[in-house]
Amino acid sequence: MNQTSSLSLDQAPPFSVPLRFFVTAPLFALAAALLMLWQGPDKFGSRWDPVMLGCTHMLTLGYMGLIMQGAILQMLPVVAGTPVRRPVLFAAITHTLGVAGIILLSCGLAFTIPLLLQVALPALGAELLLFAVLVVITLRRALPQNMTARAMRLAALMLVATVLLGLVLLSNHAFGWWLQARETLADLHLTWGLLGWVGILVVGVAYQVVPMFQLTPAYPAKLTHRLAALLFLLLLLLAPAIHAPKLQLVLEILLAAGYAVFALTTLWLQLKRRRKLPDVSLDFWRGGMISVLLAIVLWLAAQFVPAIGDMPSYGILLGVLMIVGFAISVINGMLYKIVPFLVWFHLQSSRGPTSSHAVPNVREILPEVRTRWQMRLHFVALCTLLAAVVFPAIFFYPAALLFGASNLWLWLNIVAASRTYRRVHALLTANAVSAAAATS
Repeated sequence: MNQTSSLSLDQAPPFSVPLRFFVTAPLFALAAALLMLWQGPDKFGSRWDPVMLGCTHMLTLGYMGLIMQGAILQMLPVVAGTPVRRPVLFAAITHTLGVAGIILLSCGLAFTIPLLLQVALPALGAELLLFAVLVVITLRRALPQNMTARAMRLAALMLVATVLLGLVLLSNHAFGWWLQARETLADLHLTWGLLGWVGILVVGVAYQVVPMFQLTPAYPAKLTHRLAALLFLLLLLLAPAIHAPKLQLVLEILLAAGYAVFALTTLWLQLKRRRKLPDVSLDFWRGGMISVLLAIVLWLAAQFVPAIGDMPSYGILLGVLMIVGFAISVINGMLYKIVPFLVWFHLQSSRGPTSSHAVPNVREILPEVRTRWQMRLHFVALCTLLAAVVFPAIFFYPAALLFGASNLWLWLNIVAASRTYRRVHALLTANAVSAAAATS
């Protein structure tokens, strides 16, 4: 089956629309690493420490959130056939509001400055809700059999729920500790954000990009038709189950089973791929799926051995596996397929039929030697971060340095690809002007 047959490439937005999000995002991960280095290992002991809260939101909103917003703006017209009106203006507004809000929120949390949080609350809330509502409304026009579009819509609804709960928690930080059971609601906020917004979006995007870019068989039809909706329903049911521990545990087991099925299916499909050539993006996805499975094993162990769940490092270990191991690995891998493909596609589109200038292929735009070494650095950083959770005195500073270096390298790779686009596009434009002048 031709995996590109359903893509409406002619409706793709300008390259600048997703690029502004992709270029900005790694800088937030770099900033989180620098903040960790500055504050030291003492701040790494509890997920409730203000510095940890600031770093977490730099990664979840600054890195993951911005890249996912850029990818969705690209994929709405391409995959779902539903273009966003005035995409350049919309991207500029949401990107500016988002970046400003994330900076204010992260600094306000890390340094306990209520004024920054009070300003971040309306800016970030308006931007995220505006974006989510646009996605939900736009995807209403998508074909009902488009499983990627359906999953994206469910993920956007989970984003709305996550943002609304986040705004309640943020007002608690900004205007005084008035909220009861805030830790329980914070856990729900984190679950909805990681497993709902991020997790369901990754599941839906995987239906399209794993077979298309990694040359695997398609996901089983039963999985693509049911998994995203099932995960969405289970996540919603967690809210009323807060005060029913047994029901909550059953729902969480079903969620873990759903993500385990997705991870194992993805790994199985990768073994069945048509070409066994080395692929950095595939290795990133493989590492992300293994991280999900390790997180599930750790969570299950804590249910059977309560002493594991009582360890101070338990929550941070889960967070590192899910945020750095799963989400950041998969997103990093997607960037290494999406960015060079978009550069090639837009250059090919601007190349006139009579142009003699060649457009570089995707492997020339982002050579594998750059991406593979950055991938190795990322996974070394992940392992060192996990070790730092247990032995902070030994591994904290190396972990922060490695994680920061990995994201700096990612940023340099994306910048290099964008420079290739600008350079070749300028040559193609000059050739087109010269050809037009010669024929006039």
